[in-house]
Amino acid sequence: MSHPRGPLSQLRRGHEELVLGLLRKHGPLSRGELGKHCGLSRTTLYDILADLVSSGAVVTATAQEAPRGRGRPAETLTLNPDAGQAIGIDFARRGLHVAAVNLAHEIVGSASEPHAADLPWEQRVALAERLVGSLTGTGSGALRLGALSAIGVGVVGPVNGPAGDPAEEAGVDRGDGDVREAVPHPVQTLLRERFGVPVLIDNNTRLAALGEAIWGAAAGGRDVLYLRLSHGVGGGLVVGGSLHRGAYGLSGEFGHITVEPDGARCDCGGTGCLETVASIRAVLDAYRAAGGRAGDVRELVKAVEAGDASALTLLDGVGTRIGEMLAALCNAIGPSVIVIGGELAETGDALAEPIERALRDHVMPVSRHRVSLRRATLGEVAGALGGIALVLHESPLLSRYPAGPDLAIEDLMNP
Repeated sequence: MSHPRGPLSQLRRGHEELVLGLLRKHGPLSRGELGKHCGLSRTTLYDILADLVSSGAVVTATAQEAPRGRGRPAETLTLNPDAGQAIGIDFARRGLHVAAVNLAHEIVGSASEPHAADLPWEQRVALAERLVGSLTGTGSGALRLGALSAIGVGVVGPVNGPAGDPAEEAGVDRGDGDVREAVPHPVQTLLRERFGVPVLIDNNTRLAALGEAIWGAAAGGRDVLYLRLSHGVGGGLVVGGSLHRGAYGLSGEFGHITVEPDGARCDCGGTGCLETVASIRAVLDAYRAAGGRAGDVRELVKAVEAGDASALTLLDGVGTRIGEMLAALCNAIGPSVIVIGGELAETGDALAEPIERALRDHVMPVSRHRVSLRRATLGEVAGALGGIALVLHESPLLSRYPAGPDLAIEDLMNP
């Protein structure tokens, strides 16, 4: 299915995704049934199907039963689960999460393992290779590396890529004599060496936003704001049906919005950033300063469940700051759904209620009852699932999402 790049190629790609999407949704269909669902002309549909069958993406299923005397049963077509597989890897700050799916979007498997925050990239990739290897096997549902099509990767922090500057992508002189090219992230190079397939990379929290918007708490939402409260504070935006990356890969840095002008110094160089108030370290430090005892979030949750006044008062203040910040973002962006994720969300209503109260108090009245606040549902694999979504290019949310410095659309179809 290799086609020249350009508008016609993009149109054909869209037709292919339409047909594949119908087979994912409805299961085996005849050519006639596909024609009724997709609205394409008979000639266009049959041409698309011929390529999909030729490539192995679509195979013949069992024939449908036809009424006696009406000729041969209609041949049905279905997705070939063995035609290609995709892996999503989330290189989180203190752990690694891997997930794999096949062309039919069936989850082949997933695995996670914690590690030290300062583990070198070479060792992280070796760990990823081992976890991916744990998904392989001889069973019918096992991951077969020979069928691997691509890998979608999430990493912590800003990701510089061609979406940041078209001149960087092309490696051209921008008029000041400075020629710049996009430089692949070290993990892309290491993964390509080990697996030999294209690697698409983005910020892992932004990918978690994508995962929640497709499969999670905000499934189907076209305007979604995702906030993760973890060791760092960040998030992602789905605006008008597309994941927003920003001019320099910096979209979603909500943790560095000032919420306390006279507050603590942040690692970013700012003062009073949300991260100095709502990160795990900041919350635990503040709780201990108030006389509480908690070495991690689980112990803080236990204190909340026991009705500890210091914990409840602290989380009320933290939630208020978060809600005020979210209200400002809502007034600027206008999301229909806000999703809260990360370990601190495990504190439940003690944090969620002040967030919602402050959100309602500060958002514009016209939006007050139109914004839905929800807790994330995908857990620690959200970033890995977002990486898979990026690779499969299966959702309208990705229709305008940039390819990245190491991957072209044709590479996904023909690695």
